[in-house]
Amino acid sequence: MFDQLKEDIRIVFDRDPAARNTLEVVTTYPGFHAVLLHRANHWLWQSKLKFLARFLAYFARWLTGVEIHPGAVIGRRFFIDHGMGVVIGETAVIGDDCTLYHGVTLGGTSWQKGKRHPTLGNGVVVGAGAKVLGPIIIGDGARIGSNAVVIRAVPDGATVIGIPGRIVTEVSTTPSPEQEAMAKKIGFDAYGASQEMPDPVAVAINSMLEHIHTMDKEMKQMCQEIKSLGGKIDERAVEEISNGPVDYGTGPSCQGKR
Repeated sequence: MFDQLKEDIRIVFDRDPAARNTLEVVTTYPGFHAVLLHRANHWLWQSKLKFLARFLAYFARWLTGVEIHPGAVIGRRFFIDHGMGVVIGETAVIGDDCTLYHGVTLGGTSWQKGKRHPTLGNGVVVGAGAKVLGPIIIGDGARIGSNAVVIRAVPDGATVIGIPGRIVTEVSTTPSPEQEAMAKKIGFDAYGASQEMPDPVAVAINSMLEHIHTMDKEMKQMCQEIKSLGGKIDERAVEEISNGPVDYGTGPSCQGKR
């Protein structure tokens, strides 16, 4: 028991550079208090003293701002940073070396009894405000971005962002020269992002630009073939999309309607 207490204190120093000394951690860290009280409440829950466990969990919520159901299973070296607003449901399972930031919810999506809360593997980090919902499995070493809403299983080592949660792939989102040229041609500012900060939306847009570029080349080739066969082609330049403000009151369709 004392070894686990020392471990819970030591992990605060490992993951919070603001921690200065043991006295400060023991007296002013609500995340540490919440974990400490939960370990006692969970023991009471397993000992069939469920009302007492629930009552003390209610007290812990009032004291720390962290709501952990005494039935939740939490592994070693678990750290809650800041803590306010964290909610962990009854059937949630959290592995070793996990970190949760403030506003995180490990919640359920069903009113049915049984397993209805997430299972977090080892080394999972859940960013501030994220919601992980349902009896899903979050793989070892996974990262959940701030304010993400995750309702599907996440594989080991993956990073999830957005609403609904999307797995970020290690695909470069820097547009190619052809994509930049096509973006300029259609009046669109190329959506560039560094590989260090991948964005699924950027990947999708760059894929669209690549597809348009390929279609453009094929259309030119088709036109050349039709011309070589004596066909007539009405050559018109592609109009660029205006990026300026739209005047909704002076266009031809609006005149005479005031």
